[in-house]
Amino acid sequence: MPKFSIVIPLFNKENYIEETLQSVVQQTYKDFEVLLVNDCSTDSSLQKAISIIDTRIKVIEHDKNKGLSAARNTGIKNAQASYITFLDADDIWKPTFLEKIEFLIHTYPQANLFATNYEVLLENHKTRAYQYKFLKIEKDGIVSNFYEVSRNQSIYNHSCFCVSKKVFDEVGFYSENITYGEDIDFMIRAHANNKMAYYNEPLSMYRLESENQITQTGILGKTLPDYDYYKSLFKGRSDIKKYIDFYRYTIAKQYKITGEKKKFQELLKKIDPQNLTWKQRLLLQLPNFILNSISLIKRYLFRFGITLTSY
Repeated sequence: MPKFSIVIPLFNKENYIEETLQSVVQQTYKDFEVLLVNDCSTDSSLQKAISIIDTRIKVIEHDKNKGLSAARNTGIKNAQASYITFLDADDIWKPTFLEKIEFLIHTYPQANLFATNYEVLLENHKTRAYQYKFLKIEKDGIVSNFYEVSRNQSIYNHSCFCVSKKVFDEVGFYSENITYGEDIDFMIRAHANNKMAYYNEPLSMYRLESENQITQTGILGKTLPDYDYYKSLFKGRSDIKKYIDFYRYTIAKQYKITGEKKKFQELLKKIDPQNLTWKQRLLLQLPNFILNSISLIKRYLFRFGITLTSY
């Protein structure tokens, strides 16, 4: 039985999947299996994937396109290992990623969730790192409170994330009804009663722009998490409420920019203003064209290593 099961959902990533898989087979830690879940790709993604010859790579085929959450769930259900890691089909691991995750597992037995820092890979092959204002871990350690340290920017994404398989028995799988924010939904449920061990070195590279990336297509027509659901599920958890209100704030801005006035107003009513900074409250009052301009400027400056934050 391998130590790690690596779940890679695949849908139309023909320009990236070979590099992604190469970053896996070149890991310094070798005890793993790869579950490549092909979600009915219509390009040459699968052909390019199977060109990487390695007996640890197993291909699972969906009979119809089911989406990211379903592909992850298929991988989880077929995983042989006790620890499951995720890697998107256009992202890249640095060679010691699994080695450091294995270090965290042995060093922090009280944890069931594990992650490393990550970098953003730009089109010009340069990388940029986010600044985590609330994270106090210099090298490695237990995250004090995931919801508190991730309000400005999540300290990990799903391409540098590992989960003890027993967590899925406790909190359930990824919601297949959600098509935008499915990662956030799982994070909220998983972190409520599980500790995270974190290695503060960027060992994964998240590709900011690639084909079929949901962050590039926006939220119109997408199904978002029901944030009201967590209110009853986690009564008395002010940390979770603040975390949810931050994401309500980010979604509200997107609704305003895209002209979804009714949805913007509905979401705005559910945000406790005390959970936002004065900058965030101000931004929500600005006209949509100014918000859009700020968003473009923020994205442009990030390419030069300048991070603007509302905190």
